[in-house]
Amino acid sequence: MAQRLTQAALGEIAESARARLPEGSSFSVPGYERSGLTPGIVHFGVGGFHRAHQARYLDELLSEGEARDFAICGMGVLPGDERMRDALAAQDHLYTLIARFPDGHEDIRVIGSIVDYVWAPEDPEAAVERLAGESVRIVSLTVTEGGYNVNQVTHEYDLTNDDVAADLKDPEHPRTVFGLVVQALRLRRERGIAPFTIRSCDNIQANGEIARGVFTAHARALDPELAEWIGEHVSFPNSMVDRITPATTDEDRAYVRETLGYEDAWPVVTEDFIQWVMEDEFVDGRPPYEDVGVQLVDDVGPYEKLKLRMLNSSHQGLCYFAHLAGYHRVDEAVSDERIADFLLAYMRREAMPTLDPVEGIDVDEYAETLIRRFTNQYVKDTVPRLCAESSDRIPKWLVPVIRDNLREGGEVRLSAAIVASWARYAEGTDERGEPIEVVDHLEERVRAAAARQGEDELAFLRDEDLFGDLAEQPRFTEAYVEALRSLHEVGSLKTLERLLAA
Repeated sequence: MAQRLTQAALGEIAESARARLPEGSSFSVPGYERSGLTPGIVHFGVGGFHRAHQARYLDELLSEGEARDFAICGMGVLPGDERMRDALAAQDHLYTLIARFPDGHEDIRVIGSIVDYVWAPEDPEAAVERLAGESVRIVSLTVTEGGYNVNQVTHEYDLTNDDVAADLKDPEHPRTVFGLVVQALRLRRERGIAPFTIRSCDNIQANGEIARGVFTAHARALDPELAEWIGEHVSFPNSMVDRITPATTDEDRAYVRETLGYEDAWPVVTEDFIQWVMEDEFVDGRPPYEDVGVQLVDDVGPYEKLKLRMLNSSHQGLCYFAHLAGYHRVDEAVSDERIADFLLAYMRREAMPTLDPVEGIDVDEYAETLIRRFTNQYVKDTVPRLCAESSDRIPKWLVPVIRDNLREGGEVRLSAAIVASWARYAEGTDERGEPIEVVDHLEERVRAAAARQGEDELAFLRDEDLFGDLAEQPRFTEAYVEALRSLHEVGSLKTLERLLAA
C-alpha cells in the first residue's frame, strides 16, 4: 500500500515521484520549515480553486523565504467542509497540486502554505476566537458567487435568511461566515486589536464592494456603531482571480497513487494558466504578492469585467449547448468548430463592446487564448461543472452584458441564445432524451419555469429575481424566442449554425 502524504514522508515521496515522472515534468515539495509558520490569513471556502490559486501563490512566497507570518488557516461553515478538514488534517495540511500544460507535461508541487483548518460548526466560539486572534491580518473568501446572501436584482443583503436570522438572534454562536467575521471584529474592537482586511476572491463584479456591503449590513443589524467602525477601519480590496480548476475526481486520486506513488486524499488538478489582480488596500500589512507575479493595481474593475464577461460568460455560452448535444468534456465540446466559433462571435460582437480599456491586454488575443485554454485536453474539465448553479452565474456574468447592450444599442442575439440554451437545458432532458441532473439551489424553481415554456415562451424569463425586466424588452425577447424555438426544432448544434450564418 502506498504511503500517505505527510510532512515526515516528504523526502521519500519526492525522491520516488521524481523517478516515476516522464521527462519534461517536474515535482517539488516545500523546502521551507513549516513548523515556524504563523497563520496570518484565515480563508473561508478551502476548495480546489483556492488551493490551486491563492494557496499556491503563498507557497511560492514561502519558498522564497517570504510571508512567514501569512500562512493560511482554512475555515469551513458548511456540513461538507468537515470532509476537507479531515482530509487535510490526516496529511499535515499538505496536498498535491498538478498543473497540466497543453503539450501534456506537468508541473507538480506539494503545497505547504495551509497549516491548519477549523470547522466552525464544531465549536463556533473557538472559530470566532481564531478570527479575533492578533496574528490574523487577512480574512479571505472563495464562498462561490451565491455565497454572499444578496438578492440578484436589489443587491441587498437578505436579513430573512434562516441562518442569518439565527446569527442576529444569537451572535455569540454564529452559523454563517457573516456572523463569524462580524463577531470577531466586535471582539477585536473591544480588545483594542487592529481589524483585519476582508478580501473576496469570488467571481463577482466589484467583489470587494459586495463584501463590504454584506458584512456591514450584518453588523448594522446587530449594532450600528460596530457597522460604522467597520466602515471606517476595515478594507475590502477588489480582486480578480483566474485559473480553471475542475473538481477533484477518484481518477485524480488514483493518478497520484499509481503514477506518483503515494496517497493524497484530495489532490488538485488545474491548468497551467494563472492570474491574480488585486487592489493594494490592506489595513494591517500583506504578503509581498508582487514578488510572485500578482498584479497590484489601483482599480481592478476593468480586469474583473474582462474576465467575467469573456471567460465566465463564455463558459455559460458553451455549457448548455454542449450538454444538450451530448458532450461531457469541455475540451471536446470546444473542439467542435461550431461551439468555438459561437464563443468567439459572442465575445467579439457582444462582450467586447461593453468592456473598459485594460492596460497591457490585447482583448482579441485574450479571446483566442481562452479558446486555447478551453481545449486543453489534459485538464479534463467537465461540462456539467460549468452548468452547475446557473442561477448564481447567469445573472452576475451575462445579464450585465445584455443590459449594457440594450442600453447602448448593441447586439443581444447571441446572449439571448445563451439564456435560451439555459432555459432548454433546465427542462431536464438532452436531445437524445437522456435525463439531465440540474444542479442548482433554485432547481425546482427553474425547472418549473422551464416546464411552462410550452404554454408561455417567456415563462423562464419572467423570474424577475434572475432577469429583472428582460421579459419586457422586445429586442431581447424576440431573439430569445427565436433561439428557444430553434433549440426545440433542430437542436443545439444546428441552432449554433443558424446563429453563425446570420
